[in-house]
Amino acid sequence: MKKIGILGGTFNPPHIGHLWIAEEVRIRKQLDEIWFIPTRTPPHKDTVVLDASHRLRMLHLAIKDNPYFQVNALELEREGKSYTYDTIKELTADFPEADFSFIIGGDMVDYLPKWNRVEELVHMVRFIGVSRPGYTLDTPYPVERLEIHPLDISSTFIRNRLEKGERVRYLLPDGVMNYIKENQIYEYR
Repeated sequence: MKKIGILGGTFNPPHIGHLWIAEEVRIRKQLDEIWFIPTRTPPHKDTVVLDASHRLRMLHLAIKDNPYFQVNALELEREGKSYTYDTIKELTADFPEADFSFIIGGDMVDYLPKWNRVEELVHMVRFIGVSRPGYTLDTPYPVERLEIHPLDISSTFIRNRLEKGERVRYLLPDGVMNYIKENQIYEYR
């Protein structure tokens, strides 16, 4: 049975923190692959999300050099809000031979009680909670805790720097940085 980790998010933009978490979880939890699943409309965020075509292209550029990483765009193909319950239900039906783990940061571990159909979801998929500065990983739900050395980077931090005309070199894979520059995304100057 193939062991697959799922890393969901807006990836607005995808950055080295996403890649670091994915690789650390893959190695330390002995997973065969990590699937990055970009959300269409995150149910827990009110911010405007960059068009899906840009986010999808940047995600492909970010992971292109890692043979254990792949992108699955199923949430972008569905209309409406992206609920993990719907995604896991679809994945387990489409890939019954796979053993899925859902990777979440400490911020999402704290938010689990508010997730859509979480009581059912915890019986459908194993959660791996990754430490994140400022969050405890304490939850009544079954979450495997994984302490990794933190890279305190967020997509919001990167977007804010880009909007101010500040440098983001070494925070993004080169392909993503070049794409942002070429397409003048996030008011890149």
